[in-house]
Amino acid sequence: MIIALLNQKGGVGKTTLATHLAGELALQGNSVILLDADPQGSALDWTQRRNQLGLPRLFGAVGLPRDNLHQEAPELARRCDHVVIDGPARITALARSALLAADLVLIPLQPSPYDVWASAEMVALIREAQVFRPTLRAAFVISRRVGTTVIGREVRNALVDQALPALQSEVRQRIVFADSVATGQLARERDADSLAAGEIAALTEEILRSGA
Repeated sequence: MIIALLNQKGGVGKTTLATHLAGELALQGNSVILLDADPQGSALDWTQRRNQLGLPRLFGAVGLPRDNLHQEAPELARRCDHVVIDGPARITALARSALLAADLVLIPLQPSPYDVWASAEMVALIREAQVFRPTLRAAFVISRRVGTTVIGREVRNALVDQALPALQSEVRQRIVFADSVATGQLARERDADSLAAGEIAALTEEILRSGA
C-alpha cells in the first residue's frame, strides 16, 4: 500500500506522523520505504540523524521531490510491503503527483477550525481525483491535539460535515515527538509503554484494519 501524508498547511506534524507510521509498520515486520517528497527533506534528515547516532536502520528512505513521483512510487512499492510518502507543505504539481501515486491519503490537521478551513483545497483536489480513481481512499488524522481541550472536541464535530471521514485514532501534542527529531528515535523506541507509542500503534492498526 502507498500511503501519502498531505496537507498544504505546515506545522501539523506531517513528518512526525510519516516517520512514526513508517517505523511502526517496519517494527511489525513489514518492509517499508519512506519516500520524502518534501523539498525541505525533513524526513531524510531524521533518518540521517539515526545513522549518525548509530541506531539500527528501520526502513529504506528515498528523497524524491519530483513531479514524476506518481511514475516512480509504484515501482518502489513493488519492492516492499508499504510506501509512506511525506508530501510537500503546499499544493503544487509535486503534491498532485503524490496524490496520483497513493492508495490512501491521510490529511493531518491540528484541532483548530483554521486547520479545517485550510484543508478545503486539498479535500477538493482529492474529491476530484476520486472521480477518476474511485479506489483512492482518504481521511483526516487529528494531530498535535492538546489534552482534552474544548476546541479538540469541537473540531471532530466540524469534521462531520466534511466530504472525507476522520480516523478515530488521534495523536496528541507530546514532548516525546519533539524529542524524536533530535534523537532520531521513535516514541516506541524511547518507551514502548508510553502513551505516545500507544497512539501511533492505534493509528497504524486503524489504517491497516479499515483501509481508512
